[in-house]
Amino acid sequence: MKKERSAKPISEPRFVRQLVLLLPLTLFSGCVVGPKYSRPSTQVPPTYKEVPEGWKAAAPSDQIPRGKWWEIFRDSQLNELEEKVNVSNQTLKAAYEQFLQARALVRFNRADYYPTVTAGASGTYTRPSQNRPFSTSTTITKKNTTDLVLPVTASWEPDVFGRVRSTVEAARSNAQASAADVESVRLAVHAELASDYFQMRSLDAEEQLLQSTVTAYEKALELTQNRHKGGVASAVDVAQAQTQLETTRAQATDVQVQRAQFEHAIAVLIGEPPSSFSLTVRPWTSPPPQIPPGLPSDLLERRPDIAAAERRMAAANAQIGVARAAYFPSLLLTGSGGFESGSVTTWLSGPSGFLVAGASAAVTAFDVGRRRAASDQAKAVYDQSVANYRQTVLVSFQEVEDNLAALRILDEESRRQQEAVAAAERSLNLSLNRYRGGVTTYLEVTTAQGLALNNERTAVQILSRRMTASVLLIRALGGGWDASQLPSADLQASTVVKGQ
Repeated sequence: MKKERSAKPISEPRFVRQLVLLLPLTLFSGCVVGPKYSRPSTQVPPTYKEVPEGWKAAAPSDQIPRGKWWEIFRDSQLNELEEKVNVSNQTLKAAYEQFLQARALVRFNRADYYPTVTAGASGTYTRPSQNRPFSTSTTITKKNTTDLVLPVTASWEPDVFGRVRSTVEAARSNAQASAADVESVRLAVHAELASDYFQMRSLDAEEQLLQSTVTAYEKALELTQNRHKGGVASAVDVAQAQTQLETTRAQATDVQVQRAQFEHAIAVLIGEPPSSFSLTVRPWTSPPPQIPPGLPSDLLERRPDIAAAERRMAAANAQIGVARAAYFPSLLLTGSGGFESGSVTTWLSGPSGFLVAGASAAVTAFDVGRRRAASDQAKAVYDQSVANYRQTVLVSFQEVEDNLAALRILDEESRRQQEAVAAAERSLNLSLNRYRGGVTTYLEVTTAQGLALNNERTAVQILSRRMTASVLLIRALGGGWDASQLPSADLQASTVVKGQ
């Protein structure tokens, strides 16, 4: 009769080799169960409707400077203030720190690709009671025991069905969206500073106009008083001249209140206390530069808020993969090894070594629709992000069209207003000559003076609106930013969002 062979147990080294060979197989057999991401289409017009007829394409020297777009206005003091924003603006710093949080979350999720290893050491000394219940002579032969353990434990969940990959992709896309948010905040703060600056300079011009008008009114009052002393003019004429003068002085004082508010706002934007910041009076009289709007399709790459919305779509798409991975089993590989002995002298010797390795798999069999609800929620979040993206694109086109229209209409209004200013000046000169010749009363002069001053102030205010519209147009066009400046997939290009 033939002897049966007894099955030989697998030796530890052989089992370990098999387990090591199994790990790459589980790694490379993984598959991502989420949908492949592609940017949803959106309606893009071929051209801007509000581009004025006759506008020529700007020469290369007239293009918006990349990053430092404010240099297009050729104002050294504005350039100096804008440079301080990148260094000291607290709103921008807060946005950048939020980006750093998002970038750290990418590294946190990426750690799930690799095993978690823990190590430690423990030692116990046991002296059993000789009078404990059920003790016999055999159980108390060895009274005292020592157990010294030096374990190393490792556990790893292979990303077989792409849950970790989808989570990392979502975190990476959110980090890129956060980087775009930093650029949106940067663009908004720089634009707000430029807008406040030009409005303040326009108030300087308005105050200068009022002060020169006060000087002219003082001479007119002196003339009227002399005519009254000579019996040519009445006391009514003197009172009217005095009223006109004091009203204009009050208007000049009121302008200073508004200027101080803009000056304080600029101080906060550059991170300085308003009490220690001041800007000298410098009236702004130059017209805004020509700003090339480019093509509407370029806007999808030139605005950081559109880039942020697009990246959040990618993150929402990756979250669908995370939700779908819950339908599949999870595999966990564990292992521990080390040394264990009852004596320090033999603790680290070969016979004291031990090794334990194992694998487990688990799948949710019944959850009352929880996974389906999570998947439906992820899909709804993605659809919402698509709608938000398309709305952001539409609003961006609206902002560009609004400011193109404002510049076109205000340019025409400015020309008409200059004609009105010239006509008002001619009317005032005629009224003064008629008054000096005794043909009319001073009421005609005050009326002409009021019209001239109102038209001149309106011309200054129109220039202020044109400068503000220019700044808002640059902001609507993205300020020279481009989506290629977003941090790369490994998020190592952090200098992109730190400053230009």
